[in-house]
Amino acid sequence: MTDFNGAHGFPRRAALKAGLAAGLTGLLLPALNGCTPEDRPDTVTVAGGEPGGFYLEFAGLLAASLQRYGAAGQATALTTGGSLDNIEFLLSGKATFAIALSDAAAQRSAAGDTNAVAISAVGKVYENYVHCVVRRDSGIRDIAGLAGRIVAVGEPGSGTSLTTPRLIEAAGLGSTAVGPGAPATPGGTVSVLNLGLNEGLAALQNGSVDALFWSGGVPTAAIASAHRDSGLALLDLSPLLPSLRAKHGLFYDRVLIPEGAYPGIPAVWTVGLANLLLCRSDTDARTVKKTVEILVNHAEDLVPRSSLGVQFLSPESLINTPGLPLHPAAAAAYRELHG
Repeated sequence: MTDFNGAHGFPRRAALKAGLAAGLTGLLLPALNGCTPEDRPDTVTVAGGEPGGFYLEFAGLLAASLQRYGAAGQATALTTGGSLDNIEFLLSGKATFAIALSDAAAQRSAAGDTNAVAISAVGKVYENYVHCVVRRDSGIRDIAGLAGRIVAVGEPGSGTSLTTPRLIEAAGLGSTAVGPGAPATPGGTVSVLNLGLNEGLAALQNGSVDALFWSGGVPTAAIASAHRDSGLALLDLSPLLPSLRAKHGLFYDRVLIPEGAYPGIPAVWTVGLANLLLCRSDTDARTVKKTVEILVNHAEDLVPRSSLGVQFLSPESLINTPGLPLHPAAAAAYRELHG
């Protein structure tokens, strides 16, 4: 992982651009050669995420760049539930590219479905931050305080819905699924409710859930908006890392959501994961190569305006794809660009 995981602070957008230029100094990056209509796909789709979240914003920027720089005749971003949905869109052929958390991608790849096309990584595109959000006046100070509470854990197709049960288990808490309006289960059990970002924030604000888990960029625009309206707090999840890594692998890192990311909320350590740009292993080499060239040569076009914490793209960071191999054309493109 690079130092951009929060341990040394978060440069803003201008610093990202400067960092990109510095990171690529001395590299002989060939100019992006525009595809001709004959050798580019007519349509490319990028599976993103929920409105108000980082995935969809990044997917939109990538789609615009794929079209702008001639990698596709037309490119669009898809609104989805998140990582798990995105992988299924990819495997079914409904998406050309998909954004997914590294733990979700590795689990799906390890499933070993012999009837499915394999998935490959195009690159690590940024660092993801797990938020555990509570109301500031809730009295909940740590994850142990979620016992006997109702918690929104993401839509069933989201990466959050995979990571959150692992976090609850690592905290030594049991969990039980409940439906909307159901009472909390008493004792040391967390009552979990499948709600996405926007529904979950609304439920948190009206008091029908006590906490919301969300995995995304920093800041997440929808969380920032809810915080301005209601006053929220974030829980430190970093004590869970030893148990989490011991059981589920080294996908998880200690990362910092800095003071000022959400005004008035102190800096808090949490769990971070790599976010990967994926494709099917049978995606044509030219499309993958052109996409890598965009990621490297036009990285400044791919920084969402809402984000302080996106890792700037460089060959060194892009090739760090834990749990999943690079597509052969992507690996060749990085060797060509980076030497």
